[in-house]
Amino acid sequence: MAAQRTVVVVGGGLAGLMAAMKLAEAGNKVKIFSIVPVKRSHSVCAQGGINGAVNLRGEGDSPYLHFEDTITGGDFLNHQPPVMRMAERAPAIIYLLDRMGVPFNRTNEGLLSFRRFGGTLKHRTAYAGATTGQQLLYALDEQVRRWEVDGHVEKYEGYEFLGIVKDSEGRCRGITAQNLRSMEIESYAADAVVMATGGNGLIFGKSTNSIINTGAAVSICYQQGATMGNPEMVQIHPTAIPGEDKCRLISESVRGEGGRVWVPRDPMDARKAVDIPEADRWYVCEEMDSKYGNLLSRDIVSFIIYCVCRMGKGVMGRQQAYLDITQLHQARGGPYTREQINDKLEGVLEIYEKFMREDPIETPMRIYPAVHYTMGGLWVDYETNGDNTWDAESPRNQMTNIPGLYAAGECEYQYHGANRLGANALLACLVAGEISAQSVIAYMDKGDVAADGLSSTVLAEAKAEKQAEYDSLKKSNGTENPYKVHQELGETMWNNCGIWRVQKDLESARVKLNELTVRIKQCGLVDDSGWANQAVPFTRAVVNMIEQSKAIVDGAIQRDESRGAHFKMDTPERNDTDWLRTSLATWTPTGTKFAYEPIDCRFIAPRARKYAVNQIGIVKKLMGENFLEGFQSAAK
Repeated sequence: MAAQRTVVVVGGGLAGLMAAMKLAEAGNKVKIFSIVPVKRSHSVCAQGGINGAVNLRGEGDSPYLHFEDTITGGDFLNHQPPVMRMAERAPAIIYLLDRMGVPFNRTNEGLLSFRRFGGTLKHRTAYAGATTGQQLLYALDEQVRRWEVDGHVEKYEGYEFLGIVKDSEGRCRGITAQNLRSMEIESYAADAVVMATGGNGLIFGKSTNSIINTGAAVSICYQQGATMGNPEMVQIHPTAIPGEDKCRLISESVRGEGGRVWVPRDPMDARKAVDIPEADRWYVCEEMDSKYGNLLSRDIVSFIIYCVCRMGKGVMGRQQAYLDITQLHQARGGPYTREQINDKLEGVLEIYEKFMREDPIETPMRIYPAVHYTMGGLWVDYETNGDNTWDAESPRNQMTNIPGLYAAGECEYQYHGANRLGANALLACLVAGEISAQSVIAYMDKGDVAADGLSSTVLAEAKAEKQAEYDSLKKSNGTENPYKVHQELGETMWNNCGIWRVQKDLESARVKLNELTVRIKQCGLVDDSGWANQAVPFTRAVVNMIEQSKAIVDGAIQRDESRGAHFKMDTPERNDTDWLRTSLATWTPTGTKFAYEPIDCRFIAPRARKYAVNQIGIVKKLMGENFLEGFQSAAK
């Protein structure tokens, strides 16, 4: 009888739990490492829904149309075979979740209910109220707990990933991790490792992400030799509540159910928002594109709101616009009762009411764009058969350039290109988690990678290295405050590498990042306790955030075009001749090194996006025909 294989999964969100479940089903031992209890993973915060072309409404939807919308939404920067696979798997994934007991909303006939989301004209998004991520995460956690009871899964909750362990041939053979209660550091052998650690929103300071979303795990792998793909592609969500501490997401599902974005035609209009008549409201998205309206792709809606507010035409001249669902209520002539609205949106409306002390069914919500999602991430591979179909038996699928190291979910770059369509995130996590499990099994079947064959010396050396790094940070007695350094990092990244990019600002940000690199190594001792120490791990995370920030900024500096979420004022046109390529970033001690990979466009040739407006058109309509010329001439 063959020895049981051991796989480490880093991250307990949807991608990690799906991979763990599939690996355990195949008889493998799985060790899940999560910085928080798995039910607190950031997947729990997803609100709107999960895409799948089930076509229960008879609209003629299909996986191919879902694929086409995803490629168009990503502005043709996503390799097409993985996206096709994702769209084809989507209906089966939704029915799998349904059988697991996810309480999806239903129609009166008892069928799954689907709503519209941005970037499509079809009702394609299955949802569980406005807490879809939570319901999916809990359902998968229940499945994984079954395997935990059977002894196939072991959870290490409250552990932080510190690095991968490589053998003499360069293969990933385990990890090092730290118990954040006892602060003990240990190394763990494995046949393969799956990274499923989510995004890096905290790099930008305030974002819709949880405070655990530092991106440090990806940065560590990157510094250990893993390639990053398209690091410059960062999504700004159009609708969030700006806060003193962070930004809180107001889901796209609100617009999917009929929410409308507008500002008063007179920015200083002092009337209550509900009392402003239709004639005095500027429904700017609907004016820009009457077909898609408020459900244009996220990069475009974010840019519209940003430009309106930059011109001083936000609510009361501030960085605010209204997101309005008051017209949906029967009291204002709408089709729904309060109960029906809450049935679809209560989870997200509760968040707004809690933090803003206003009833969004009675008063329009005040929102502004915020950093939300990481399209870029660890580069991963894929393999097809000769007939263009996905090779499900290949060990290359979802594998990084380091053999034995896989990545799934938001921490990898594969599915979304230059802009993610709403409700594709949960789907991509589940599909990638499933595929990575299949590939890990194929990898272990084809190679001599048994964890019990790894030298104990290699594990001991890896542990000693990370222990020395931690001890050094703990003893530091400089003058810098790590929390102040992080605040400056967030301000630098948002102001210079956010929704509005200019080459000179990007270069200025790069200089600032070099300064922060030096300063973060001169921090004062904030906490020297040996139990549940928070200051030292945070400082370590900031070190790694700065290194990943360099890749983001350097990628934006290099990409001399505008595509999806990357809109560069100096070069506002999309350039398929030179830039229909994945940015491949490699870390070096002296800076980011780039190579480029042509995009696989075997199914659809690149073409103009199908929306009636793009970022250039928005700038010209709102700010004047010649506004961009100043940036372009300055660049020359």
